[in-house]
Amino acid sequence: QVQLVESGGGLVQAGGSLRLSCVGSGRTFSNSARGWFRQAPGKEREIVASIGSSGATYYVDSVKGRFTISRDIAKNTVYLQMNSLKPEDTAIYYCAADRTHSRLRVGVAEYWGQGTQVTVSS
Repeated sequence: QVQLVESGGGLVQAGGSLRLSCVGSGRTFSNSARGWFRQAPGKEREIVASIGSSGATYYVDSVKGRFTISRDIAKNTVYLQMNSLKPEDTAIYYCAADRTHSRLRVGVAEYWGQGTQVTVSS
């Protein structure tokens, strides 16, 4: 059974940091694109950041300079380092994986995690 499991969410004050992790199991994701999405209450899910198999990265404008996506292929894990957090970053964060970066960037993914809540207080 293929699974993506997120961890690292929580409650943090504005200006603080969190590091999300997403571990894959059941298959290797070394040749897959990996990404992070988020969905706030009453809003549509949006991509936050993604990383292709080549290491190329993409960030939504609202998180550029604050968030960093990285991956550890040996551990089948992708990370999202979130700094200078703002209340508007509050959302459920989901990790995802797909065979192509271009598909993932538009929200198409073969695999999704269950999500982890991030709450940023003002």
